[in-house]
Amino acid sequence: MTRGFGRLRREDLLRTACDVIAARGFGHTRTADIAQAAGVSQALLFYHFETKEKLFAQAFSYAAQLDLEALAKIEESGGSPLDRLRALIRLYAPTGKSKSWALWIDARAESMRNPELEETSRGIGLRWRQALRAVIEDGVRSGLFVCDDPEGTTWRIISLLDGLSTQVTVHRRVLSRARMAELVGAATARELGVFPADLL
Repeated sequence: MTRGFGRLRREDLLRTACDVIAARGFGHTRTADIAQAAGVSQALLFYHFETKEKLFAQAFSYAAQLDLEALAKIEESGGSPLDRLRALIRLYAPTGKSKSWALWIDARAESMRNPELEETSRGIGLRWRQALRAVIEDGVRSGLFVCDDPEGTTWRIISLLDGLSTQVTVHRRVLSRARMAELVGAATARELGVFPADLL
C-alpha cells in the first residue's frame, strides 16, 4: 500500500513540476515554486528526487514519455516505411496544444548548465533519431526510398524539424504549422527520392 502511494505521489509531483516549469521556465522555477503548487514541503521533493537538477531532468522525461509511447506505437504498427515516416513527422512537429515543445526548447537551453538535464534531453533526442533512421533504412531496403547516407539524412531532417518547430513555437506569427509541414515535406521528399505529395 505504501509503495503504491509512493508511486502515485511521485507521478503527481512530476506532473505538477511540468506544469510549473512550462509556465515559468527552467531558469525561473525554484523547488519552492513546485512544492507550493503541489501542496507539499521542499523536503518531500528532495526525498523523492534528491536534487533540483534530478527533479528537472525527471520532470522533462515524464513530459516526453507520452510522445515516446506514441513513437513506439508507430514503430510497432507494421505500416509501410512511408506510412511510418508520415506518422513520425506529424508526431514530432508541434500541434499547438501540447506543452512538450515549449519544455523541449527550454530544456535544451538549460542543459548547458544542468548535466542531469543534458543527459536526459540527449537520450530523448537519440531515441527520435534512431526511430527516424530505422524508418529510412527500411524504406531504402524495400526500394521506396533512395538514400545513400541514412545517417546524414536523419540529421538533416531532424535538424530541420527542430529549427522550424522552434520558430512555430516561439514566433507563431512568423511561420504557420501548415507552412512548416510544406517545407518539411518538400525537404524530406528530396532527401528520400519521393514526391512531396507522398508525405501528406
